[in-house]
This record gives sequence, structure tokens and C-alpha cells, in this order.
Amino acid sequence: MPRFFVYLCSMKRIENYDLSSHNTFGMKVRCALYIEYDTVEELQNLQWKELPQPIMHIGAGSNLLFTGDFPGTVLHSAVKYMKFVDMGLDEVLMTVGAGVVFDDFVARCCEVGLWGAENLSLIPGEVGASAVQNIGAYGVEAKDIIAGVVCLDTTDWSKTIFKTPELAYGYRDSMFKHCKGRYIVTSVLFKLTRKYSPKLDYGGVRAALEAQYPGITAAAAASVVANGAPVLTPQMVRDAIIGIRRTKLPDPAEKGSAGSFFKNPVIPREHFERIEAIAADRAAAASSKAGSGSGETAGTPAPAVPHFDLPDGTVKVPAAWLIDSLGFRGAVRGGAKVYDKQPLVIVNESGTASPEEIMALEQEIITKVWETYDIELHPEVEHV
Repeated sequence: MPRFFVYLCSMKRIENYDLSSHNTFGMKVRCALYIEYDTVEELQNLQWKELPQPIMHIGAGSNLLFTGDFPGTVLHSAVKYMKFVDMGLDEVLMTVGAGVVFDDFVARCCEVGLWGAENLSLIPGEVGASAVQNIGAYGVEAKDIIAGVVCLDTTDWSKTIFKTPELAYGYRDSMFKHCKGRYIVTSVLFKLTRKYSPKLDYGGVRAALEAQYPGITAAAAASVVANGAPVLTPQMVRDAIIGIRRTKLPDPAEKGSAGSFFKNPVIPREHFERIEAIAADRAAAASSKAGSGSGETAGTPAPAVPHFDLPDGTVKVPAAWLIDSLGFRGAVRGGAKVYDKQPLVIVNESGTASPEEIMALEQEIITKVWETYDIELHPEVEHV
């Protein structure tokens, strides 16, 4: 029997396919053809030109907003394996198939006591997409633990290996985003370490650890050992991260969303100072209005604008704060809603929200932030 025929028969290949379960927003859209492959060889042997066009490769759809039915072919990887390359050194390499659920990879690292991935716990999506999106959370980005990425170049179906410096990683950005469709990630090589290296200085991680493990103090956590034993394990940090995420972010299985909808803007220092002044003026105006009914004009202290000073002198401002400061938390527009616990997230509140309702709320937020703070928010979620 011809090799091509064997591979073709083992693939999932469905026409007029419902993509509802392949996008965490839960948009009820369809594609002309859906193909899920189990091996890289199956992918290589596809008759590319005979497939409905255009062609798009997706992961778990956790960073996508389908704006309507997709007229072409959707490809999805079911290449799932995790293999250690352990030379007995502090650094341990792990090669992972693109179709592996990213959090399953993180869980495996923590299970065997390897540091590096634990702060990325519970981020939805698959391994292949993590290398494209450069996902990040709590002070760690995917690029920090990626040693290389194996791809197929669709121009000639050759195997191509990129080392991390070649991938032009930036904040939620990579080389892959600037040549969409050319490369399909088939596996990712991660570098983990046995060396005690918890990263705790972001987003309340220390406080969460202290709350979850009362015997752990911030000072002790910075030490390698106490009483002859490691103070923390990767699993302990993972548990704390999971606890934080579950209090702030909706479970896509219960309420459709794509996680953080907007990127955090990075602006010049002088622009940030203008935002502080705007925030102070808004607080003063609100205080004056509140006191006018009682004859009081006692001011409320200007709110501190949360921010992160970057090495190049610019400032990263949390998009969540910008959105929240304008009263959008909990705002409902049709079936779409700004999530009550985290205003950076837009959810499919009704379960039947249309793409148009999600995009209308998105645009309203963008417009108001621009008019108030002179900042243009950019979606982190990819619109298809």
C-alpha cells in the first residue's frame, strides 16, 4: 500500500467542520475543511494546492477571535510527545511535540523537579503556539526557556531548525508573526534546570506562597535551603501561580474568553508622567463632585498609577488599570462582558455572544482609552 495513502487515512479530515471546540472564546463558526494530523510525515504528504484556501494552522485556539466562518482549511497538530535529553548536568533539555497541551508540559517539569516553566502554569494553549506567541506570565516568557524550535517550511516542506536568538522574540511577538503561514512548528526544545531558581518578584507570587504555605517567609524563599532542605519546589510555585490565576481569570470551559485581550502598552517616561497627571485630575474632579452635595470639597489622594520601569527608560503600564480606571469592569454589551475579576479579559458572558458583539466592546475600550490617555491599546488576541 502506498505510504501516502496510509498517512491520509490516519488523519482526521472533516468538511464543513464546527470550530466551537477549537477556540476558547466559543465562537460558533465553521471552516470548509478541518485536518488534524498525528505525524509530521502526514503533514508533509498533504496535497497542499488541492486544499480549500486559505490555509491556517491553529493550536487550541486560546488566542484567537474568529470574526466569522473560515472559508478555507484549518490544520491542527496532534503530534504529542515529551522527551528528556538529560546529560546529568544542571541544565536539562526537553523536546516536546507541538500538539502537547502547554500546561501538561509545565506539570511534567514540576513533577520531576525542574525549574523554569513553573511561572507559566495554567496558561491555555499548546506547545507549538507558545513558541509563536511568546506567551508570558509572572515575570517569565516562553523565550526564557526555549532553546530552539523545529518547523516545516511550507515553501518546500523542508525541516528547519531555529535557535532562539534567530526568532526575534519580543513582548508577545516573534519572527513567526511576521511571516504568517510560512512555518509550521512541529516541536519545541526547552531548557530547564535542576538549579534552585524560583522567580517570585512579580504579581503577588511571594504573597501567594506565604498564604498557601504559612511556614514560608519571603526571606526564606530567597534561600536555597533551610534546615538542610530546599525551601521551595517547582511544584509549590506552580500551585501558587495556579491559585492566583484561578482567582483572576475565568475557566474557558465555563466562560468563553481568550485570556488577556490587550497587550500592556509601553510608553516613554514623559508620556507616563502625563498619565499620572491625568489620573490626579480625574481623581480630584471625582472627589469634588462627590463632595458638592454635602458642601465638602475634601480631596481624595490621587491614585498611584501602577507601572513597570523598563531598562531602556520606557514604562510599561498595565492595560487592566487603564481599562478599569474608565469604569469598564463588569461592562456588558450584548453577550460580551468585561470580566468582573480582571478587566483585561473580555468574556463570552452569554455563551452565545457574536464576534460582532466582542469586537464592538473591544473598540469601545480602545476608543475611550485613546481619548482619555492618548494611548492606543492593541489586542493580544488574533482576529481571524
